[in-house]
Formats: sequence, C-alpha cells, structure tokens
Amino acid sequence: MNGNTPYAGLPGETAAGQRAAADIPDLSSSQKRLLHRDVSRIAARTREFLPNEYIVDADVSTSATGPQVTVAVRPPVGHAVSAGFTPEMEEISEEIITADERDEVARGLAASAALQVKRAVSDAVTPTAK
Repeated sequence: MNGNTPYAGLPGETAAGQRAAADIPDLSSSQKRLLHRDVSRIAARTREFLPNEYIVDADVSTSATGPQVTVAVRPPVGHAVSAGFTPEMEEISEEIITADERDEVARGLAASAALQVKRAVSDAVTPTAK
C-alpha cells in the first residue's frame, strides 16, 4: 500500500522517477582519488595494529546520501567488525579524512577485532596461572 502514495521511494525522487541533482553530491575524479587514498590509509593503519592473521579491507561506494566509506576487519576467529561512515565533502583540501580521524577509526577497528578473538577463544583457553 505504501507504493501507492506520492511519498514512496527515496528522498528527492519525483513522481516521474527523476532524482533531484542536489540530493546526491557528485565527486570529481580528484575527490574520488583523495577519498580512495584516505580509505586505503585507514586500512593500512589498521593492519599496522594487527597481526597478519587478520584480514583488513576497505570500500568506497555511493549511497542515496553520497559517498559511503566502509573499512572491515575479519579476525582469524570470531565475528567480523566494520566501520562505515559518510565523510564530509564540504571542506576538501589535501585530504578528505584527516589523520586524526583515520587513526581513530583504525584503532577502534583493531581493538574491536581483537576483542572478537578474545570473546571467541575465552572459553576454550584454560589460564595457566591466576
């Protein structure tokens, strides 16, 4: 029944199915390169915090609200963890995601992935001493 209303669909979509150009920000090729470089830096920084058994991957996609960044870590055991966010595209200079933001995301992902391993093996490991 929701599909029969004029309010159905994605925000900014008109009755004729045309998307308003102002709703989705278009990135220039240089902005895309900067964003991919910054996301690769987050993944590389995350790898620095973790042993080689952890798999780290990054992705940049486009959502209804603009570019979407996802960095994920697959620990050797336990559940995968990821961080997804939409970067601010207003103030673009040499970097879209600042060094402090990259470090914060990398540290958080590494800590979450390590915690997943700890949770997965906590019952299987007998402490040697107390």
